[in-house]
Amino acid sequence: MRKTYELDMTTGFIPSKLLVFSLPIIFSGILQLLFNAADIVVVGKFAGDESLAAVGSTSSLVNLMCNLFIGLSVGTNVVAANFFGAKKMRGVEETVHTSMLLSVYSGIVLTIIGVVFAKKILSLMQVPESVLKLSTVYLQIYFGGITSTMIYNFGSALLRAKGDTRRPLFILLLAGIINVILNLIFVIVFKMGVRGVGFATVISQTIAAILIVKILLSETDNFKLNLKKLSLNTNIFVKIVKIGVPAGLQGMMFSFSNVIIQSSINAFGAIVIAGNAAAQTVEGFVYIAMNGFAQGTLTFSSQNFGAKKFDRIKSMTAIAEVMVMIMGLVLGLLAAFFAFPILSIYSANVETIKYGALRLSIICSSYCLCGMMDVIGNILRGIGHSVLPMVISMTGACGLRILWLSTVFRIEKFHTLEVIYYSYPISWVITFLVEIFCFVGIYRRMVKSVENIESSLQV
Repeated sequence: MRKTYELDMTTGFIPSKLLVFSLPIIFSGILQLLFNAADIVVVGKFAGDESLAAVGSTSSLVNLMCNLFIGLSVGTNVVAANFFGAKKMRGVEETVHTSMLLSVYSGIVLTIIGVVFAKKILSLMQVPESVLKLSTVYLQIYFGGITSTMIYNFGSALLRAKGDTRRPLFILLLAGIINVILNLIFVIVFKMGVRGVGFATVISQTIAAILIVKILLSETDNFKLNLKKLSLNTNIFVKIVKIGVPAGLQGMMFSFSNVIIQSSINAFGAIVIAGNAAAQTVEGFVYIAMNGFAQGTLTFSSQNFGAKKFDRIKSMTAIAEVMVMIMGLVLGLLAAFFAFPILSIYSANVETIKYGALRLSIICSSYCLCGMMDVIGNILRGIGHSVLPMVISMTGACGLRILWLSTVFRIEKFHTLEVIYYSYPISWVITFLVEIFCFVGIYRRMVKSVENIESSLQV
């Protein structure tokens, strides 16, 4: 008997299955962004632009340091979904216990690195002296509780592998409400500034981690977590690493290019940093709406690859690209058009809003390209080719951005914020086109190999 929260994506109408699976991911992503948005809004309104810049200047660094381990959770999702689609439930059970232990180890490593090296790394990023101390404090608090974030991410990745995206949403809804309430209390009532938003984030993430573990402990199928069985199964660990490390390295390279971009932006001063930080939170909502479908394609392709239903993967690819394109165009253009009233939520400073609106006008108007690029990359991972999208992205997106800043941006007349922001859509277009070309070739070989096997069996 199928559990209420499971979703078998190897059968049924593809658009509805993808929509039902992806919508909770989208809402979950929005709630995760609300963690940071609440930090930005509260600190910007009640602690000033320097505190706003302090929190905002850490986002690209946080992503850089976390992405390798977040990539491992992607590996967890793919491996568990492959086993689930192939009905190999023993493999599912071993993946659960290997993954959850791996989440704890990941958190410990990140805590040590983040707490010890926070100030030094921020200094290398050219964070202005006026906000360096506050940025360091926020970062150290954040990484002090990062293990909870890892546990939640790995746990929710396991649930998504069997189509359960609703319970992670419920958890984040509760954690998000708690985060907002604690932000208001710590910053407005107790005047704790960036310390307040840092502690609020850690507490809410810890609650999310506790709840995801509780769900896994109470499962009645092979996704059930038994703390006594926690161990690193070598074969499962290798499978997770093969998928997760390339995905994580790709995320790190994207974040590394963003750190370099953030460093270039930092040179324009605290007001520009604040405006850029506010704009990033706005465009984050657009990205999450698109990325929800991209995450859906990861599990969809993984389950169907395990079940060897390649026709469904092909159909889903076209459907997902259309969904993402429409979502990105509509939300991106709305964000760009209403930039000033939206950004006024984050800051009352006219200059801060102006610089934020500049970023939105360039990036959000072309954001659908990023979503379409992510869809193809996740499908390639889902069918077992995780290294390829990593190489393409590192070369076509990350490498190009770094080259752009090292050459074009260095020319005096092009030394502007606009030129920095144009590096994004250019890199998305190139990466997307190369990924499409590779997917077509891999899909044809995949189908041909199955046809050859079937022909040999008939003979």
